[in-house]
Amino acid sequence: MSRFDQQPTDKLFKALESASPQDELPSTATLLDAVRFNADGLLPAIAQQHDTQEVLMMAWMNREALEETLNTHRVCYYSRSRKKLWRKGESSGQQQHLKSAALDCDGDTLLLQVEQTGPACHTGRRSCFYLSLTHEHATINSEPLINPDELYGKQ
Repeated sequence: MSRFDQQPTDKLFKALESASPQDELPSTATLLDAVRFNADGLLPAIAQQHDTQEVLMMAWMNREALEETLNTHRVCYYSRSRKKLWRKGESSGQQQHLKSAALDCDGDTLLLQVEQTGPACHTGRRSCFYLSLTHEHATINSEPLINPDELYGKQ
């Protein structure tokens, strides 16, 4: 049994601030009980290419999407517009395969290390972060790898 098992869920992440790699931690289910999902039951999830560290996208997960991702290693998000689970690549074929997942110190953001097949962005670009900003102007920093019409079929 972990010394953190007796912590109330609302205090668990604060208690984990003093944890070391040698500490035994509570089960994943216990940690998920303590995750700070927002009022809509969602958690921001940042997807990063595991080998290059390129930030690919940010999407939302509910607990069901997070549990499915951890169990299957195929990344699943929650689509706020469709109000349902969204398995990355289900319409485009451009899947994300989970390499590792980490919660931040507050338990309110998730970092996913993934193996991305093809573009991550619906625009056909590798990353959703293709619009660079300065205090004076904006620039596009990448071209689409695939035309979105080819990726999803004409909509």
